[in-house]
Amino acid sequence: MSAMWFFRFLAIGLLSGIPMIPLLHSPRGDGFEHLRLSAIMTLEFSWFLLVPISLVVGAWKTFSSSERPRPAPPGFVLGGITFAFGALVLHQAMAASRWLNGSPSGVGDPDGEYFMAAFAELSGVAIMIVGIVILIGRAVAIIDSREANTPPAFSSRPLTGRQL
Repeated sequence: MSAMWFFRFLAIGLLSGIPMIPLLHSPRGDGFEHLRLSAIMTLEFSWFLLVPISLVVGAWKTFSSSERPRPAPPGFVLGGITFAFGALVLHQAMAASRWLNGSPSGVGDPDGEYFMAAFAELSGVAIMIVGIVILIGRAVAIIDSREANTPPAFSSRPLTGRQL
């Protein structure tokens, strides 16, 4: 699987966790902080399910037909949305970590929940890196295509009928 296909389906798998938030996990307590922690934990559980599935589907789609023309790398929209999603996950995970480490802590035994929030912080950074890689890959593809379509430099010979 090419690198850009890998990052495309990785981003799709990471973003696919969003619809799972209201379906998988209910908050333990009342309040926004409990809801935030529940959303973070649900995202992490859904990533363990959906990211491998999306990568397998991506590998199958990439290798299923070699006769297809090579697709364009992922676009700026996917890269931007992935980067913004990673920033949101990082921000919310940091807020949950502050809440869990506060005095008094938000839950009875914050060790497991703090581990989940710390993992979400690392995940947020990784998602932002995936978004940056997609954006850089698309920019490089555009630069390469412009260089390939640029006509050669002017020559001293006049153009003939065949060259026009």
